[in-house]
Amino acid sequence: MIDLHVHSIFSDGELIPSEIARRLESLDYKAVCIADHADLSNLSSVIEKLWKFAEEREEYGVKVLVGVEITHVPPKLIGKVVRKAREEGAEVIVVHGETIVEPVAKGTNFAAVQEDIDILSHPGLVDEKTAELAAENGICFEITTRKGHCLTNGYVAKIAKEYGVKLVLNTDAHSPSDFVSKDFAEKVAKGCNLDLEELLKNSRSIVRRKKV
Repeated sequence: MIDLHVHSIFSDGELIPSEIARRLESLDYKAVCIADHADLSNLSSVIEKLWKFAEEREEYGVKVLVGVEITHVPPKLIGKVVRKAREEGAEVIVVHGETIVEPVAKGTNFAAVQEDIDILSHPGLVDEKTAELAAENGICFEITTRKGHCLTNGYVAKIAKEYGVKLVLNTDAHSPSDFVSKDFAEKVAKGCNLDLEELLKNSRSIVRRKKV
């Protein structure tokens, strides 16, 4: 198992990075990306804190990647924040997509897939133009186990198949109770008529690219 979208105490999560790593190791996960919510106000501090942890990541039984989830940033500023995140050392960049359960600014999805990001999380009722560009730029859409955000998983899976967008499955975990077993993840994937192994293959590809 791999989870590329987890939150720590550095944004609105409940756990420090060490506990995230240990809890996921106990569930037989092989890799995790801590991708805390960020905008220009906290981007540098989040990445700096995660890298302090990552200096010793080889001592943990699960590979830990340093990431951010760019969240509720106006579409016109997303490119600026993405570039800064790369400059600051983010290994994985997630953009908080247009979930139907939050007032995410319209145009966020399309602005995100024009940039050097890895994952568009819970993109909601994502349109064809965005899907086409995401496929072209090698950006993954997220299938999520997160309550609320998961309501459009079926639609996301359908449009991703139509346009050749790769998919990953993440928890968007904020607390210990949000982590899922492989058995539960398989049920979520099956509910979208997807194969969990294919989703994990896409996640492994991202991890390999980061050479962790």
